[in-house]
Amino acid sequence: MTTSGGTRDALEIARGIPLFAQVADDDLEQIASHLIERRYPRNTTIVEEGLPGDYMYIIREGRVKVTKLSDDGRETILEFLDEGAFVGEMALFERAPRSASVKTLTPVRLLALSRIDFIGLLKRSPDLAMSVIQELSRRLRVINEQASALSFQRVKDRTKGLLERLARDPHGDGSRRRTPSLTHQQIADMIGTSRETVTRVVKELKADGWLEQEGKHYLVPTEAFPG
Repeated sequence: MTTSGGTRDALEIARGIPLFAQVADDDLEQIASHLIERRYPRNTTIVEEGLPGDYMYIIREGRVKVTKLSDDGRETILEFLDEGAFVGEMALFERAPRSASVKTLTPVRLLALSRIDFIGLLKRSPDLAMSVIQELSRRLRVINEQASALSFQRVKDRTKGLLERLARDPHGDGSRRRTPSLTHQQIADMIGTSRETVTRVVKELKADGWLEQEGKHYLVPTEAFPG
Protein backbone atom coordinates (compact mmCIF):
# COMPACT_ATOMS: atom_id res chain seq x y z
CA MET A 1 0.00 0.00 0.00
CA THR A 2 1.26 3.48 -0.72
CA THR A 3 2.11 5.71 2.19
CA SER A 4 -0.07 8.56 0.92
CA GLY A 5 -2.84 9.12 -1.57
CA GLY A 6 -4.12 5.54 -1.42
CA THR A 7 -4.31 2.83 -4.05
CA ARG A 8 -6.54 4.89 -6.37
CA ASP A 9 -3.91 7.63 -6.59
CA ALA A 10 -1.20 5.02 -7.22
CA LEU A 11 -3.36 3.43 -9.92
CA GLU A 12 -3.61 6.70 -11.85
CA ILE A 13 0.14 7.20 -11.54
CA ALA A 14 0.89 3.66 -12.71
CA ARG A 15 -1.47 4.09 -15.68
CA GLY A 16 0.60 7.01 -16.96
CA ILE A 17 3.94 5.16 -16.82
CA PRO A 18 5.13 3.83 -20.20
CA LEU A 19 6.31 0.57 -18.63
CA PHE A 20 2.71 -0.26 -17.67
CA ALA A 21 0.98 1.19 -20.75
CA GLN A 22 -0.09 -2.21 -22.14
CA VAL A 23 -1.02 -3.79 -18.80
CA ALA A 24 -4.68 -4.75 -18.26
CA ASP A 25 -6.65 -2.82 -15.62
CA ASP A 26 -6.93 -5.76 -13.20
CA ASP A 27 -3.17 -6.33 -13.30
CA LEU A 28 -2.53 -2.60 -13.02
CA GLU A 29 -4.58 -2.47 -9.83
CA GLN A 30 -2.42 -5.24 -8.40
CA ILE A 31 0.72 -3.29 -9.29
CA ALA A 32 -0.66 -0.10 -7.75
CA SER A 33 -1.48 -1.87 -4.49
CA HIS A 34 2.20 -2.80 -4.05
CA LEU A 35 3.74 0.62 -4.78
CA ILE A 36 5.34 2.40 -1.83
CA GLU A 37 5.91 6.15 -2.00
CA ARG A 38 9.29 7.50 -0.91
CA ARG A 39 10.63 11.06 -0.86
CA TYR A 40 14.25 12.21 -1.11
CA PRO A 41 15.83 15.68 -0.99
CA ARG A 42 18.23 17.04 -3.61
CA ASN A 43 21.75 15.55 -3.76
CA THR A 44 20.74 12.22 -2.22
CA THR A 45 22.02 8.82 -3.37
CA ILE A 46 19.01 6.54 -3.87
CA VAL A 47 20.89 3.61 -5.37
CA GLU A 48 24.60 3.04 -4.77
CA GLU A 49 26.80 1.18 -7.22
CA GLY A 50 28.20 -2.06 -5.82
CA LEU A 51 25.63 -2.49 -3.07
CA PRO A 52 22.81 -5.07 -3.20
CA GLY A 53 19.26 -3.89 -3.86
CA ASP A 54 15.75 -5.28 -3.63
CA TYR A 55 13.67 -2.43 -5.10
CA MET A 56 13.02 -0.75 -8.41
CA TYR A 57 11.95 2.89 -8.37
CA ILE A 58 9.52 4.83 -10.57
CA ILE A 59 10.03 8.58 -10.65
CA ARG A 60 6.77 10.25 -9.74
CA GLU A 61 8.20 13.75 -9.48
CA GLY A 62 11.68 15.26 -9.88
CA ARG A 63 14.90 14.47 -11.74
CA VAL A 64 17.81 12.09 -11.12
CA LYS A 65 21.10 11.20 -12.77
CA VAL A 66 22.46 7.69 -13.28
CA THR A 67 26.21 7.47 -12.75
CA LYS A 68 29.00 4.92 -12.81
CA LEU A 69 32.56 5.05 -11.49
CA SER A 70 35.33 4.64 -14.05
CA ASP A 71 38.45 2.59 -13.36
CA ASP A 72 40.26 5.71 -12.15
CA GLY A 73 37.44 6.55 -9.72
CA ARG A 74 35.88 9.33 -11.78
CA GLU A 75 32.09 9.62 -11.92
CA THR A 76 30.62 9.17 -15.39
CA ILE A 77 27.04 10.25 -16.08
CA LEU A 78 25.12 7.62 -18.01
CA GLU A 79 21.69 9.23 -18.15
CA PHE A 80 19.31 11.84 -16.79
CA LEU A 81 15.84 10.56 -15.89
CA ASP A 82 12.61 12.44 -15.20
CA GLU A 83 8.99 11.79 -14.25
CA GLY A 84 7.69 8.44 -15.52
CA ALA A 85 11.10 6.80 -15.88
CA PHE A 86 12.18 3.88 -13.72
CA VAL A 87 15.53 2.74 -12.32
CA GLY A 88 16.98 -0.17 -10.38
CA GLU A 89 15.01 -2.80 -12.27
CA MET A 90 17.91 -5.25 -12.61
CA ALA A 91 17.89 -5.84 -8.84
CA LEU A 92 14.44 -7.35 -9.32
CA PHE A 93 15.75 -10.09 -11.60
CA GLU A 94 18.95 -11.06 -9.80
CA ARG A 95 20.57 -10.54 -6.41
CA ALA A 96 23.67 -8.93 -7.87
CA PRO A 97 25.26 -5.65 -6.73
CA ARG A 98 23.88 -2.49 -8.29
CA SER A 99 25.63 -1.74 -11.60
CA ALA A 100 25.28 2.05 -11.25
CA SER A 101 24.34 4.76 -8.78
CA VAL A 102 21.24 6.96 -8.89
CA LYS A 103 21.41 10.44 -7.35
CA THR A 104 18.75 13.13 -7.06
CA LEU A 105 19.22 16.44 -8.87
CA THR A 106 16.03 17.90 -7.39
CA PRO A 107 13.74 16.84 -4.56
CA VAL A 108 12.04 13.68 -5.81
CA ARG A 109 9.04 11.50 -5.06
CA LEU A 110 9.44 7.87 -6.00
CA LEU A 111 7.24 4.81 -6.11
CA ALA A 112 9.12 1.72 -4.94
CA LEU A 113 8.32 -1.87 -5.90
CA SER A 114 10.03 -4.74 -4.09
CA ARG A 115 11.64 -7.73 -5.79
CA ILE A 116 9.30 -10.21 -4.10
CA ASP A 117 6.17 -8.32 -5.18
CA PHE A 118 7.51 -7.70 -8.70
CA ILE A 119 8.33 -11.34 -9.41
CA GLY A 120 4.90 -12.36 -8.16
CA LEU A 121 3.25 -9.83 -10.48
CA LEU A 122 5.31 -10.99 -13.47
CA LYS A 123 4.17 -14.58 -12.93
CA ARG A 124 0.52 -13.49 -12.90
CA SER A 125 0.60 -10.92 -15.71
CA PRO A 126 1.87 -11.82 -19.21
CA ASP A 127 1.15 -8.22 -20.27
CA LEU A 128 3.48 -6.87 -17.61
CA ALA A 129 6.17 -9.40 -18.49
CA MET A 130 6.00 -8.37 -22.16
CA SER A 131 6.13 -4.66 -21.27
CA VAL A 132 9.24 -5.21 -19.17
CA ILE A 133 10.91 -7.19 -21.97
CA GLN A 134 10.15 -4.44 -24.49
CA GLU A 135 11.48 -1.69 -22.23
CA LEU A 136 14.66 -3.60 -21.39
CA SER A 137 15.19 -4.25 -25.10
CA ARG A 138 14.84 -0.53 -25.82
CA ARG A 139 17.39 0.28 -23.12
CA LEU A 140 19.80 -2.30 -24.52
CA ARG A 141 19.55 -0.67 -27.96
CA VAL A 142 20.35 2.73 -26.42
CA ILE A 143 23.37 1.28 -24.60
CA ASN A 144 24.60 -0.37 -27.79
CA GLU A 145 24.22 2.89 -29.70
CA GLN A 146 26.12 4.76 -27.00
CA ALA A 147 28.91 2.17 -27.04
CA SER A 148 29.14 2.41 -30.83
CA ALA A 149 29.27 6.20 -30.62
CA LEU A 150 32.03 6.10 -28.05
CA SER A 151 34.07 3.77 -30.25
CA PHE A 152 33.61 5.11 -33.75
CA GLN A 153 32.15 8.61 -33.92
CA ARG A 154 34.08 11.80 -33.68
CA VAL A 155 33.60 13.90 -30.58
CA LYS A 156 31.62 16.48 -32.52
CA ASP A 157 29.18 13.84 -33.79
CA ARG A 158 28.88 12.30 -30.32
CA THR A 159 28.10 15.71 -28.85
CA LYS A 160 25.42 16.38 -31.45
CA GLY A 161 23.93 12.94 -30.92
CA LEU A 162 23.78 13.44 -27.16
CA LEU A 163 22.16 16.87 -27.42
CA GLU A 164 19.61 15.54 -29.92
CA ARG A 165 18.74 12.71 -27.55
CA LEU A 166 18.35 15.00 -24.53
CA ALA A 167 16.47 17.81 -26.31
CA ARG A 168 12.80 17.09 -25.59
CA ASP A 169 11.03 20.38 -24.93
CA PRO A 170 9.72 22.45 -27.88
CA HIS A 171 11.08 25.99 -27.77
CA GLY A 172 9.97 29.31 -29.19
CA ASP A 173 8.38 29.01 -32.63
CA GLY A 174 8.93 25.25 -32.71
CA SER A 175 12.05 25.40 -34.89
CA ARG A 176 14.19 24.17 -32.00
CA ARG A 177 14.02 21.84 -29.02
CA ARG A 178 15.60 22.55 -25.65
CA THR A 179 17.83 20.28 -23.56
CA PRO A 180 17.78 20.11 -19.76
CA SER A 181 20.30 22.29 -17.94
CA LEU A 182 23.77 20.92 -18.77
CA THR A 183 27.36 21.83 -17.97
CA HIS A 184 30.30 21.12 -20.26
CA GLN A 185 31.62 18.68 -17.66
CA GLN A 186 28.35 16.74 -17.65
CA ILE A 187 28.41 16.51 -21.44
CA ALA A 188 32.04 15.38 -21.31
CA ASP A 189 31.23 12.67 -18.78
CA MET A 190 28.36 11.35 -20.88
CA ILE A 191 30.32 11.05 -24.13
CA GLY A 192 33.66 10.04 -22.63
CA THR A 193 35.90 13.02 -23.35
CA SER A 194 37.36 16.05 -21.57
CA ARG A 195 35.55 19.24 -20.56
CA GLU A 196 38.02 21.29 -22.61
CA THR A 197 37.20 19.28 -25.73
CA VAL A 198 33.46 19.77 -25.19
CA THR A 199 33.99 23.51 -24.79
CA ARG A 200 35.75 23.64 -28.18
CA VAL A 201 33.10 21.48 -29.84
CA VAL A 202 30.19 23.54 -28.46
CA LYS A 203 31.87 26.70 -29.72
CA GLU A 204 32.25 25.14 -33.18
CA LEU A 205 28.63 23.92 -33.28
CA LYS A 206 27.48 27.45 -32.44
CA ALA A 207 29.72 28.89 -35.15
CA ASP A 208 28.19 26.42 -37.62
CA GLY A 209 24.74 27.75 -36.71
CA TRP A 210 23.60 24.30 -35.64
CA LEU A 211 23.50 25.02 -31.90
CA GLU A 212 22.13 27.86 -29.82
CA GLN A 213 22.32 28.34 -26.08
CA GLU A 214 19.95 29.79 -23.50
CA GLY A 215 21.60 29.89 -20.08
CA LYS A 216 22.64 26.32 -19.37
CA HIS A 217 20.10 24.95 -21.87
CA TYR A 218 21.02 24.10 -25.47
CA LEU A 219 18.67 24.61 -28.41
CA VAL A 220 18.80 21.97 -31.14
CA PRO A 221 17.16 22.44 -34.57
CA THR A 222 13.90 20.53 -34.98
CA GLU A 223 15.00 19.11 -38.35
CA ALA A 224 17.56 17.03 -36.43
CA PHE A 225 14.66 14.82 -35.30
CA PRO A 226 13.21 12.27 -37.73
CA GLY A 227 9.47 12.36 -38.31
